[in-house]
Amino acid sequence: MTEERRAEGNSAMSEPTTEQPEAAAPAEYSLRFPDSWWHLDLDPSTRDASIRRRIEAQVEKSPQLPRERVDGLIRNTRRIAREAHAQGALRASGMIRILRAGSGPLVLSATTVVLRITVPEGESEDLADLVMAAGVQLGTEAEGTGLPPGEVELVELPHAGAAGRISRVEDVDYQGKRVPTAVRHTLVPVPHTHDYLVIASSTPNVDLAEQFYEVFDAIAESLRFDVQADTSDAADTTDAAQGK
Repeated sequence: MTEERRAEGNSAMSEPTTEQPEAAAPAEYSLRFPDSWWHLDLDPSTRDASIRRRIEAQVEKSPQLPRERVDGLIRNTRRIAREAHAQGALRASGMIRILRAGSGPLVLSATTVVLRITVPEGESEDLADLVMAAGVQLGTEAEGTGLPPGEVELVELPHAGAAGRISRVEDVDYQGKRVPTAVRHTLVPVPHTHDYLVIASSTPNVDLAEQFYEVFDAIAESLRFDVQADTSDAADTTDAAQGK
């Protein structure tokens, strides 16, 4: 699969990808993520402990980080999971890799959140109109910030058809501190509905934005819909993927 090879060959942050079918979406869909990515627990009753265990395990295998950096990673990942749950996300995935660098450990991190949205009544549901409106909004929001206005484009996904792609660098409020973050959102019409699937990816590694964008694109390009699948089919597919 083309996007699978593309994800493998772009940078040290990329790994071979594996199929992860989703049964939660009203229209069945699947995405492929690099093996180095993991599913973020969004359940409020278990996510804090789950995220801490995952990050602590990653740190144990990597160059030593100061304790405050580790705690910061945990807090930020919990924030992302909390916000994803509040938005009704279908899923969230993330990655953290710690590399040795001349000036100390280099932390690479990224997340992808999948949302399903309905266009508000009275607003255009046309993909081109939505992308154009997003472009105007990006330009307005960037005024006076010193940040680039961002880019919007129409693209064709190999298995899901026409989509809109929005890329920008934005300041994210992290415990009162503004942290530049590179984001790339892909908007995909859900077949036979008035809804859109939004694949929202981001990384604080702004200096490596282009490399991460290629990984984000590979994830989005793997999207497949199966509007014919019913609940029993979805369960069978998930079980098969899990080796049951």
